[in-house]
Amino acid sequence: MTDTVDPAAPGHTDPDASRLAELGYTSEFHRDMSLWANFSLGFTYLSPVVGVYTLFAVSLAVAGPPMIWSLVLVGVGQLLVALVFGEIVSQYPIAGGIYPWARRLWGQRWAWLTGWVYAIALLVTIASVVYGAGPFVASLLDLTVSTNTTIACALVMIVLVTLINLGGTKVLAIAALFGFATEILGALVVGGWLLLAEREHGLGVLFDSFGAASEGSYLAAFLAASLIGIFQYYGFEACGDVAEEVPDASRRIPKAMRMTIYVGGAAATFVCLALVLAVPDFGAVISGENADPVGGVLTTAFGDTGAKVVLAVVLVSFLSCALSLQAAASRLMYSYARDRMLPGSGLLARFSRSRGVPPYTLLVAAIVPALVVGVSRFSEDAIVKIVSFAVLGIYLAFQMVVLAALRARLRGWQPAGTFTLGHWGFAVNVAALVYGVAAIVNMVWPRTPDAPWYDNYLVLLSGVVVVGAGLVLMAALRPYRHSHAVSGDAVRSTVDAPGR
Repeated sequence: MTDTVDPAAPGHTDPDASRLAELGYTSEFHRDMSLWANFSLGFTYLSPVVGVYTLFAVSLAVAGPPMIWSLVLVGVGQLLVALVFGEIVSQYPIAGGIYPWARRLWGQRWAWLTGWVYAIALLVTIASVVYGAGPFVASLLDLTVSTNTTIACALVMIVLVTLINLGGTKVLAIAALFGFATEILGALVVGGWLLLAEREHGLGVLFDSFGAASEGSYLAAFLAASLIGIFQYYGFEACGDVAEEVPDASRRIPKAMRMTIYVGGAAATFVCLALVLAVPDFGAVISGENADPVGGVLTTAFGDTGAKVVLAVVLVSFLSCALSLQAAASRLMYSYARDRMLPGSGLLARFSRSRGVPPYTLLVAAIVPALVVGVSRFSEDAIVKIVSFAVLGIYLAFQMVVLAALRARLRGWQPAGTFTLGHWGFAVNVAALVYGVAAIVNMVWPRTPDAPWYDNYLVLLSGVVVVGAGLVLMAALRPYRHSHAVSGDAVRSTVDAPGR
């Protein structure tokens, strides 16, 4: 629930606590997360290894080597979004990120729907990450890869990340730093070795489609292949989800968000470049003859034993990614419950003072993904349909916040945190919205005309279902009716953040 606190009361000497008090909250989290740990949380959520390894084969087959440029283009677009988010979190360093930002910028109903979309996307993404890790676990342990094995491995991973998250902020910070160090080292070693010892081509191939999309528009093929970039660049918002666990949050979190884009994007592009230049035959990938170019390249480069080591690094990346996702989801739901915006808020808002975490929202962030994983036992196609919404939901929630920020600016809002874009703020906000809408259109665009209509419009339909369900729940239950937390105050607020 929301507590009103007098920031001038005796004992309020911590500027972070005083700022939260001005915003109407008393935080119970432990501020044990450094700038580097906060950045590592965003990096492991973004996870360049997971993103590139998952979609490399598809993107290369669709558009050939030039697909790598989508990582650069999307990186610039998402940097614009991160800059907008940086201004918002600097003024409103509140746990839960997207939900409280939307609430302060627009209002209760907009915030509830924005958080709903983001929460569903996060929970489904957790399921997709642990499910995707299943075959890697099986290969590493020399188990038979099957649906049952994949589900069992996924469930074990959910239990493991939940136990780590229950350890508190300090344990989460250590795990995030370890995940970052492992993944960045793995990316540099693997990518460096491929470039030095296994390179088959020069940089000129990055401008040669090698016959991809020979029967249609190459622009259309490139846009389809650019999903590798779109799927890559999110996770920086998780830095803000844990805002009440970071000292000097108004200054550090915007910086951590930008670092996530810079370092994560550079690592992803480096790994992708190394893989592209090591693929011996682009024609075989484009024709479908070679459906697993990543596996082939790694086995050739490192042999069976070396491939096991690479698999272990990849698994750490998957584990760290799921850990960060679950932490973000739990803080989001806790922020909802603290504002009495959810059924069962009394339970979900409970906080473990000894551990410094909201245990019941962490359990929800374990049980729901486990249920989604379990669905695949009965219909493998069902989980594909559910997961198809995950990335669309993340981008949709992002743009709902970007739109709320633009609306607030037009109504007179001037960001008042320690990080602002000054006179560039409006232009960056507009550009971020244009980019985000274009990315969403690209994601929902139907690309399988020969498939049944419901498959062709699968991503769009999944988005409509989730948003529609949120609107129905909001209209029927009016979950915001018990909440007295401040909302829509961005324009009328005259309280400056520290340092202004």
